[in-house]
Amino acid sequence: MYLNKEKKAEIFGQYGKTATDTGSAESQIALFSYRIAHLTEHLKNNHKDHNTARSLTKLVGKRRALLDYLKDRDINRYRAIVKALGLRR
Repeated sequence: MYLNKEKKAEIFGQYGKTATDTGSAESQIALFSYRIAHLTEHLKNNHKDHNTARSLTKLVGKRRALLDYLKDRDINRYRAIVKALGLRR
């Protein structure tokens, strides 16, 4: 499996406020970005997988909503996570 416990802990430790912080916007955005990258690679090889394409679209929307929330609440945290993940925005 591409996303196991250890990988999640690594993502949350790197982008969250603490190692066990799984609920902050930054840690969720980082997790969504990792999953989006994985699904994008999957769809390059399996372009007829419509279920995964729909899941990818929904995941991108969730990440966008969290980024918008963070932008409204704290612009500095928003800029930091966009820069850290290298998102185009």
